[in-house]
Amino acid sequence: MLEPKRLKYRRQFRGKNRGKAYRGNTMRFGKYGLKALEHGYISSRQIEAARKAIRGYVKRGGKMWIRIFPDKPVTKKPPEVRMGSGKGPLDHYVAVVKPGHILFEMTGVPMEVAKEAMRRGGHKLSVKTKFIVNE
Repeated sequence: MLEPKRLKYRRQFRGKNRGKAYRGNTMRFGKYGLKALEHGYISSRQIEAARKAIRGYVKRGGKMWIRIFPDKPVTKKPPEVRMGSGKGPLDHYVAVVKPGHILFEMTGVPMEVAKEAMRRGGHKLSVKTKFIVNE
């Protein structure tokens, strides 16, 4: 699964997730893409599951790019622990996604195949998505 090689700080604040994506909102590499329609966090497990679903459907055809990377650490306290005594240990990594962000891109396959593959991949993610075509 995807995770950063090293971090400057082990724990981060959650921060706000508002507004539209101004970076990563245009197609750069492929002809077909999967675009986020809402805010959210996408975990590294979800990214990997979506990648496998897309790859599994197109078999060996085409080329695919993952345009998001989970670089935000999320902490979690153990179960049945009382309040206080600091922040919990690192649990997993997430990618922060805003509406309009391109999540996956693909080229080298027919449009129908790409559309179905992206639909299957979108089901694995925790945000609503939309299939787009680069004109």
